[in-house]
Amino acid sequence: MSKLGNLGARLHRGEVSYDFVGNRKIWYGLSILITITAIVGLAVRGLNMGIEFQGGAVFTTPKTSVSVSQAEEYAEAASGHDAIVQKLGNGSLRIQIAGIDTGQADRINQALADDMKVDAEKINAELVGPSWGEQIANKAWQGLGIFLVLVVIYLAIAFEWRMAIAAFVALIHDITITVGIYALVGFEVTPGTVIGLLTILGYSLYDTVVVFDSLKEQTKDITKQTRWTYSDIANRSINSTLVRSINTTVVALLPVAGLLFIGGGVLGAGMLNDISLSLFVGLAAGAYSSIFIATPLVADLKEREPAMKALRKRVLAKRAQGADPAETQAAGEAGEPFGDEPDDAHAVVGPRNQPASRARGRGRPSGKRR
Repeated sequence: MSKLGNLGARLHRGEVSYDFVGNRKIWYGLSILITITAIVGLAVRGLNMGIEFQGGAVFTTPKTSVSVSQAEEYAEAASGHDAIVQKLGNGSLRIQIAGIDTGQADRINQALADDMKVDAEKINAELVGPSWGEQIANKAWQGLGIFLVLVVIYLAIAFEWRMAIAAFVALIHDITITVGIYALVGFEVTPGTVIGLLTILGYSLYDTVVVFDSLKEQTKDITKQTRWTYSDIANRSINSTLVRSINTTVVALLPVAGLLFIGGGVLGAGMLNDISLSLFVGLAAGAYSSIFIATPLVADLKEREPAMKALRKRVLAKRAQGADPAETQAAGEAGEPFGDEPDDAHAVVGPRNQPASRARGRGRPSGKRR
């Protein structure tokens, strides 16, 4: 078995673990710092909205020897607006200019033809009206809002309202970071960006629900025992699904990284950037939020319940009684069964770390040797 597979098995059995819930303040602080950076970037630089959202024109030239930088100068001089120029695979150029109308487009088309020494009739011009772009933007926001509402309703029914709130916060966290990265990097926001954003939200939700499902199963009849608090079991749920989350995230990120860094960066296919960046950032943020934000937040909310407060007091009181703290902690990490009779009770949170006979003591009974 590989080292990663062996680690995953040990995490699932509770033989090793990391206290994600206990260190939640560190992750909360890190997320707040990243979110503030994203919001500042969005407020200062803003989003580079594509012509689909703000209107404009796209000019596609025939094959030409004019460079991208020269074409940008020609387009900006002819229109008075910033231009985005991309070199296509067949040697032609794609020139995007936002904020122009039909009358300006005809004049710009002729100016580009004169500067680039090509026939004006061979330049294909596509116009997007600002009103149509505004409708697309409104529908994108409506779709995002409907998605979030349906997510909250589903989780509240399938699990409980605290998990729904935690998942909602994690999704908003992912959206904010992804949008902030777009503002800082300056990539163009297109309908492909919106599609990528909705895609990563679905992935992030899936990863969160996997942990929630494990947590729901392991916390059945939790108040009938005095060995673990809700936070203890929440932490075990994260650890038991940790390797699965890492594996699915890495497998999903590899092809997206190929689109972003090879397709968009090395090969110059800039049209891939609008969707690949949202997928790459969103997948990474979604994996992070499902582990470090959503489940610890659920534990925080649940620990405020009177029943969970009473359970915590009983657990801490029992641990304070003559038991060895190290032995008690090892038993919790090993995932011994609920209840006060470990030899007979059914294991709910996982198998034991060692047989009961070893736990009672090792070695030969005292007495004279024969």
